[in-house]
Amino acid sequence: QEQFVESGGGLVQAGDSLRLSCVASGSVFFSFNAIGWYRQAPEKERELVASLSSSGTLNTPDSVKGRFTISRDNAKKTAYLQMNNLKPEDTAVYFCNVGRLESVLRADFSSWGQGTQVTVSS
Repeated sequence: QEQFVESGGGLVQAGDSLRLSCVASGSVFFSFNAIGWYRQAPEKERELVASLSSSGTLNTPDSVKGRFTISRDNAKKTAYLQMNNLKPEDTAVYFCNVGRLESVLRADFSSWGQGTQVTVSS
């Protein structure tokens, strides 16, 4: 069973940048799958904030477009989420997952890591 360990979160001020990391282990075929980064704020549903297909196509919602981007190191089974110009509304717990693109877009996974907290102060 695949496992994901997210790290890199913290308390920052508006306008700052952070880079989150996600290390995958287990049975996941990291190189051949899409990557998704998600976030969940208190009392809100988990939302997809960035996806990267196996061919390198990045998709982000309007709320983070131009500010968030994903990169990957297949040899290390590690995905990164670079977040720039952070805003208070970006405050949430951030998660990653890896799988078929359809599953990434629907957040259709049974296994999730513990996430990493990002708090942006104004």
